[in-house]
Amino acid sequence: MTRSALLLCAALAAFTAVAGAQGRERTLFVSAVDGKGEPVDGLGPDAFIVRENNQRREILRVSRATEPIDIAVLVDNSAAASDEILFIREALPKFVASMAAGNRIALIALADRPTVLVEYTNDATRLTDGAGRIFSMSSSGATLLDAIAETARGLRRRETPRAVILPVVTDGVEYTNRYSTDVVADLRSAGAALHMVTLGQFLHEEEHGIRERSFLLDEGPRRSGGQRISLLSPNGLTTALERLARELSAQYKIVYGRPDSLFTPDDFEVTSARAGVTMRAVPARGETGAVK
Repeated sequence: MTRSALLLCAALAAFTAVAGAQGRERTLFVSAVDGKGEPVDGLGPDAFIVRENNQRREILRVSRATEPIDIAVLVDNSAAASDEILFIREALPKFVASMAAGNRIALIALADRPTVLVEYTNDATRLTDGAGRIFSMSSSGATLLDAIAETARGLRRRETPRAVILPVVTDGVEYTNRYSTDVVADLRSAGAALHMVTLGQFLHEEEHGIRERSFLLDEGPRRSGGQRISLLSPNGLTTALERLARELSAQYKIVYGRPDSLFTPDDFEVTSARAGVTMRAVPARGETGAVK
């Protein structure tokens, strides 16, 4: 073999090795919070433990996540929310003020059918005005599962690196023919984390809509890298949304290595090497994997 051929083979081998190494990298966006739900700052690679199908992976890089977020706020304006609407209208502008800069937020109403009140925008004034026009609709029920599924499918067409669906819902009638497993699949396909704020007791019933909502309350946040914030009284809504805004603003970007394999891992989990720290993670949009 000639010297030029040898050099060409060496270059191709080096290129293949680099390309393979890059292809094995995976990215997660991770919230790290303490026992009070407040973000924990200053964590390095040694603080994160990533496992895929129970196999531990090497943490390559850790940085503060600065990528913008699309946030869809789903607002319950059904008849059941009549006593909570004032609290919702007061809490949303403070959340918007914290999150609108650098991100895009949409407001979507849930009564009778999902209705877009404000399209995705970073205009805090438009969003605040939209929140001020939210009123409960008499003789109406909520369409939570439909709204999450439709919102997730809409997010798939958007290219923003991070996505969050934030329902604020009360314990009333749920109108849907969907199944929670299908809604969770839509969330995973969209790469959207479901952070759900519930106001009320939400007792399980066997009526289809209530039953599937009950399943979603558990599976949706857990399988998407989000959380359920359960409030018995709307008095804590403003505080809860402000804490969530701090969490989303302080997420970490974790890059880890995945060995070459014929099989793509179908679940992952992120835990903390530090006591008292809770991790919530979602893959970078377009990458595979589900939260265990």
